[in-house]
Amino acid sequence: MIEAGTYIEHEKYGKGKVIAVLDLAYEIDFGKRGIYEISKRNEDSLTVIEHNENEIDMDQLEETLIRILNDFSDLSKPVEMGDRWDGGTIVLKPANPNQKAKEIPIETFFHKIVMVRDRLRVLEQNINSNSKLSDEDKVNLQQYITRIYGSLTTFNVLFKNDEDHFVGEKGKEG
Repeated sequence: MIEAGTYIEHEKYGKGKVIAVLDLAYEIDFGKRGIYEISKRNEDSLTVIEHNENEIDMDQLEETLIRILNDFSDLSKPVEMGDRWDGGTIVLKPANPNQKAKEIPIETFFHKIVMVRDRLRVLEQNINSNSKLSDEDKVNLQQYITRIYGSLTTFNVLFKNDEDHFVGEKGKEG
């Protein structure tokens, strides 16, 4: 008997897991191939397969890893630099005319700024989830990080999208 939770193999879609038993069909999750309803009249196209309790559900593992990476890593969604800066350079010119200026591609500088921002966000998450810090300590550290963001607002001119900007204390109040 096929019931919810049964692992099956379909002649066309491959291995899947029954997620619901409807009146006239089975709703089956075939992982990356999608979720399909297979009519109970076509039940002969399904083969019940043994499921090893120690077997790893790769789709569930993938979802879990993505959630963990999003929550705890310094990886983030791509942040775009403003179009007007594409191909540009930053020139650091010393006051002494005998010293050579330093040119840095804006893309390189922008990437470093985004890395700083992302690592500050991870630091915030680690502070907020730390069970050994008191609430008062968390608030004090959070205020310090907010002031760091405020110091970095100068670089907002490089970002294409406003939602990627640094926001200091004044921006958080309003």
